[in-house]
Amino acid sequence: MFRKTVLVGAAIAAVALLSSCDVDPQDAQRILADNGMKDIQLKGGSWFGCAKGDTYNTEFVATSATGRRVEGVICGGLLKAYTVRLY
Repeated sequence: MFRKTVLVGAAIAAVALLSSCDVDPQDAQRILADNGMKDIQLKGGSWFGCAKGDTYNTEFVATSATGRRVEGVICGGLLKAYTVRLY
């Protein structure tokens, strides 16, 4: 019984951790707009593109300040600022 409870708890914790990896959509929109991006489309979490210490990540497609269509990822972590990386 105890083992089953521990496994269920671990599964719930894993799902919660994996689902909370995205940058908050409002923050992502603000960060990209502050960097001159328009027509922003958030695509959700990214498994690639961020550093090891980054906890939060969200891929995006947008129009840059120069009018070019760009793709990239917003990365962030606990106690550190966000970084916008273009592919």
